[in-house]
Amino acid sequence: MDSNESSPPSVSRDWFFPSPSPSFTQPSSSSSSHRHHLHTPPSRRFSTYPKPSNPSAAGPALRTTSSSSAASSHRDLKYAGFSRRTNFSRRYQRSITPEVDAPSVVPQIPQKCDVSNDKTSTPDKFIDLVGGRLKLRWQMAFLVALLITTFSSLLHKNFSLHNQSSDLQAQIMKLNGRLQLCNLLEPIDGDDLDSQDSIDLPNKRLKSMALAISVTLLSIPFLFLKYVEYISKSRSPDNLKEEASLNKQLAYKVDVFLSVRPYSKPLALLVATLLLIGVGGLALFGVTDDSLADCLWLSWTYVADSGNHANSEGLGPRLVSVSISFGGMLIFAMMLGLVTDAISEKFDSLRKGRSEVVKKDHTLILGWSDKLGSLLNQLAIANESLGGGIVVVMAERDKEEMESDIAKMEFDFRETSVICRSGSPLILADLKKVSVSKARAIIVLAEDGNADQSDARALRTVLSLTGVKEGLQGHIVVELGDLDNEVLVKLVGGDLVETVVAHDVIGRLMIQCARQPGLAQVWEDILGFENCEFYIKRWPELDGMQFEDVLISFPHAIPCGIKSVSCGGKIILNPDESYVLQEGDEVLVIAEDDDTYAPVALPNVKEAPFIHITRPTRKPQKILLCGWRRDIDDMIVVLDAFLAPGSELWMFNEVFEGEREKKLIDGGLDIERLMNITLVHREGNAVIRRHLESLPLESFDSILILADESVEDSAIQADSRSLATLLLIRDIQAKRLPYREAKASSHGRKGSFSQGSWIGEMQQASDKSVIISEILDPRTKNLLSMSRISDYVLSNELVSMALAMVAEDRQINDVLEELFAEEGNEMHIRQADLYIKEGEELSFYEILLRARQRREIVIGYRLGNVEKAVINPPGKMEKRNWSLKDVFVVIAEKE
Repeated sequence: MDSNESSPPSVSRDWFFPSPSPSFTQPSSSSSSHRHHLHTPPSRRFSTYPKPSNPSAAGPALRTTSSSSAASSHRDLKYAGFSRRTNFSRRYQRSITPEVDAPSVVPQIPQKCDVSNDKTSTPDKFIDLVGGRLKLRWQMAFLVALLITTFSSLLHKNFSLHNQSSDLQAQIMKLNGRLQLCNLLEPIDGDDLDSQDSIDLPNKRLKSMALAISVTLLSIPFLFLKYVEYISKSRSPDNLKEEASLNKQLAYKVDVFLSVRPYSKPLALLVATLLLIGVGGLALFGVTDDSLADCLWLSWTYVADSGNHANSEGLGPRLVSVSISFGGMLIFAMMLGLVTDAISEKFDSLRKGRSEVVKKDHTLILGWSDKLGSLLNQLAIANESLGGGIVVVMAERDKEEMESDIAKMEFDFRETSVICRSGSPLILADLKKVSVSKARAIIVLAEDGNADQSDARALRTVLSLTGVKEGLQGHIVVELGDLDNEVLVKLVGGDLVETVVAHDVIGRLMIQCARQPGLAQVWEDILGFENCEFYIKRWPELDGMQFEDVLISFPHAIPCGIKSVSCGGKIILNPDESYVLQEGDEVLVIAEDDDTYAPVALPNVKEAPFIHITRPTRKPQKILLCGWRRDIDDMIVVLDAFLAPGSELWMFNEVFEGEREKKLIDGGLDIERLMNITLVHREGNAVIRRHLESLPLESFDSILILADESVEDSAIQADSRSLATLLLIRDIQAKRLPYREAKASSHGRKGSFSQGSWIGEMQQASDKSVIISEILDPRTKNLLSMSRISDYVLSNELVSMALAMVAEDRQINDVLEELFAEEGNEMHIRQADLYIKEGEELSFYEILLRARQRREIVIGYRLGNVEKAVINPPGKMEKRNWSLKDVFVVIAEKE
């Protein structure tokens, strides 16, 4: 026991109520006194030692060794509680004592107090932080565990009651059995009762195990999710920056599984259903007396029909049956959602054109442009004799928009079905979707806009088509915008590709029609499928016959050429009359349809005598080109080949003269090599009257109004500009021609002309010169046809006709190329005086044979009192009186 405990009570009272020390009441000036103040016990304030009587004796006591200091520390800890209780009162007493002269003592007091406060506050903060995090992380886990525990306790209580009831029933049965044995009512074997008890005991254990398994299976998902959440939150921030959390990774894997595999959702629903049936069956087996098989079947009935749980009896079976029914409703809702989504997705796929076209021998059109309407019309007419056909259109547009635009087209499809699909011709999967390998013809339309970009896309489309693994059954017809790109497309496509250069075709047609008015209508009849067109077919009965006899062997067709086997399958237009058909040769004819003609026996045709007429030499012509096209250099070359020497070509457009020559040279035109024409340049706007009045419009033989390059992307703007230029030119011509004065004298200068009068003036002006307008929109064509003030060329429609004809038979492309070329054969409109005399009565066959003497083939005629020519006329053996005002349409060599 410490010696301090045996101190007298007075000393103890001093410990509780210490008296002020002399050292604190009276300051000392000596050095020893100063050292005493620095080392006296009042620096600890609450000492456990009795107060010494002599202050000088306390000094040595304080300057002790480390062992005495340790003992002091031990004694301080012994009364630590009392020191804390009296701390505030003592501090208050200390604060009101002004006589304290120990500056080193004052900081030591709060230092010890601060250390004790830090020691007490640090554990408190740590406990609060850890407790808060545990509460945040495990709050939901505790709630779930509490619910599971409550549910398990209820099930366990129900199961215990059920077991007690079963035990009581078993005891009653056993007692009844013993009673019966005693009374000798019915002999019962006691061993059977014992065996029954032994059987019931494992069944009870099995049911308990089943119940525990079902509760465990239900708890596993919740515990797993909480564990994943705990792992994700327990990772350090540095790791989270580098790696995604575990729950995000699991969610990503589930998302990938459900999105990549098409049958993942039904499979997940099936697995959930089986798990619900299995867990529910185990739970029912644990709380009922039924067998496991019956419980599984009962669980399935609860899942399939939520109303079946109404017959359950007892708390346990009712809880389990309600839980299974609730899960069944969720599964049924998910199944209904999956079925609805699948049906909606299927209809959406059909609506957007994502389904595959299961067809063969169909015509496939890739792309969308203004020419599509005319092209579909021509294909529908061509398929009419076959009872209709299938045309598939694939473009990078919405399927509903395409179908809506096609439905607005004002023509009869004639039982031809048009199927639209959305897709890109550059993607092989989209090409397979439209059965590209089984199509009999593939048409690649040029896009509206820049010709180079359109041709580049057409080239990539041809590359995609040649990359189809299954191969192509049909041929490819490619529409191009620039003649310079034709070689490259044919190099890539090879023998599968046939090209139609739209600008080149239209330019050549305009030149031919400018030289021979009325030829545009003839070309429309031959290129389109509405009247007569070209067909090639083999007729074995014609082998060994001369071509002159073949000409009069078809009463419903006109032979034009031969596809010769000896020439490697080359088509020879307008062959010699002495050409003899060989085995394998095919005959090229102009007929209404491929099933409307056949050869017959040679008719008796009287050969008419030859009429010797000297043709006048070709005269120089003066032609005006209004507008600028990208292929105008090619048109100049063709005009130089067709026109007589000394002709003039006036070029009137807004391109500066210096820049104009540079463009022509860049296009490949060598101006110095032009033999027959001279270029005359004029700058101006073709829709400004004063600019047009500066030109000698009344002196031109032909005027060609081109769709200007600046507005050719818009058919409406280009046609509006062409129509305005046409009306201005005709009005200026009408006022400059001599007949205008006679009209003015009869009507008066102050009178205004009616609509019929000014159109009549323009019609009379059109008889003096030919104006060919490049028209892109069919609606503008109708306006010009009604006014009859211009011979027109309908670009989009003629190009669509050529594309349809080449798509139906690729051999026709060789025929068209020769008819449009500078050399070879072309169509001409001849005057009747070359073949007949005035009042002469001849049949069409006789005129046909008379024209053969000039190495020409007559394919039709136009009477002087009608406007439209008749191609492949019927009744070729009937004789009729012809007039010198009539004209004949012939195929002859270029002059």
